[in-house]
Amino acid sequence: MKTPLIIEQHMHGAFGVDFNKAGVNEIITLSEKLRTIGIGKFFPTLVTDSITNIKRQIGVIKEAAKQTGSIAGIHLEGVFINPAKKGIHNPAHFLALTPENYRLIEDDFIKIVTLAPELDEGLIGYLKEKNVKVQAGHCCGFGVVDGVTHTFNAMSGITHRGKSTALSALIEDEVYAEIICDGIHVSDDALKLFFKAKPADKVILISDALPITYSSLKETVFADSKIYYDGERATSADGTIAGSTKLLPEIIKILATKGLFNPQFIENSYHYHNLEVEGEIEWDEEFNIIK
Repeated sequence: MKTPLIIEQHMHGAFGVDFNKAGVNEIITLSEKLRTIGIGKFFPTLVTDSITNIKRQIGVIKEAAKQTGSIAGIHLEGVFINPAKKGIHNPAHFLALTPENYRLIEDDFIKIVTLAPELDEGLIGYLKEKNVKVQAGHCCGFGVVDGVTHTFNAMSGITHRGKSTALSALIEDEVYAEIICDGIHVSDDALKLFFKAKPADKVILISDALPITYSSLKETVFADSKIYYDGERATSADGTIAGSTKLLPEIIKILATKGLFNPQFIENSYHYHNLEVEGEIEWDEEFNIIK
């Protein structure tokens, strides 16, 4: 089977590289490693941090992007999210969802913003005017959004009374929805429900990979928290899952072994971001990439 190169729109790093801390050369080297495993483009995802550090890292990522064609833009996850669904994020850095606060870090290289729609004070409309993808995540509400960030995780769950973020993610057919299929973040039954409910052309596979992914690190500091990796999952000291420790090629193999993979899923990211289909990957029958 052949597919286009993979686009990864939600990853915080890998191979020991942390997008909230990395230098230009580290990011360029990472982009080269990602391409060798089938990831053609990616959106470095910045976790909640101080305004000063976010601005600095935006500059670093933009400089790296000038030297590699693999970086498609920045995904800003955090700062504008709900403390009730903070996950691993540090609420000390959270800001009200206003255009004024966004201008503190605004840059035309930010292409995706994950936020809590229920707390919006004009930011969603401002981002849409700037053609930035707005995604509901780390939240309890929904609203007029383009996508949903890591469906089921860090959001109000499915309910049979009233509304919830996860429920809206499943029934709003025009909205794209991220999903982490690493076997840790979402159960098999929830995955089956997701793929039954969501139109195939609106599924966005992501890894939400941490810097610790594919490294020798057993612990690290991420989002101001100490993160521990036990060989299966990466969590904070209180057991909160911090992100994935797998990248999309491996996740696709896991999904395929469950009979839930559709090649359409890889193409969807190109359509979502209006990018031209790039490159080609050949997969063997066990969903290993043939090099």
